[in-house]
Amino acid sequence: MSPEDLVLTPRGLRFLGRTYPAAIGRGGLSADKREGDGATPRGHHRITGLLFRPDRLPPPAPWAEPILPGDLWSDDPEDAAYNHFVRQPYKASHEKLRRADPLYDLVLTTDWNWPEAQPGKGSAIFLHAWRKPRHPTEGCIALRRDHLRQLAPLLPPGTRLLVP
Repeated sequence: MSPEDLVLTPRGLRFLGRTYPAAIGRGGLSADKREGDGATPRGHHRITGLLFRPDRLPPPAPWAEPILPGDLWSDDPEDAAYNHFVRQPYKASHEKLRRADPLYDLVLTTDWNWPEAQPGKGSAIFLHAWRKPRHPTEGCIALRRDHLRQLAPLLPPGTRLLVP
């Protein structure tokens, strides 16, 4: 473990000696993550990318990718593109990345069950803005918007995310 690792603790997400309040999944932490259980998966994960809403924010880092109209994430375990980025029109179950609320204005993607997704092991474990302080997520890790904006440019792909 190093100071450059993101480490989930009972107090929040620790990075470079500072702890940021965070919310986790409504199902708590799980070593046996399943699609729809609302749990945040335990383990050593990696940041794989950074997405942002270009109509709401400037690019937060050189490696950030814009979230465009029609951008989706497949969450259908029966779908060949399960736990992958897809585009509209899309018939299989999916989550919209371009939301009306600000939760996904800035999103760090992780390698949970990706790129070789196992059906039913869970999809889309992101770091994103929280709805309200410590309000549970569907399994993601959520932070205050200002903290997420501060952290995002410091977390390039490959950054370790440790969820003990």
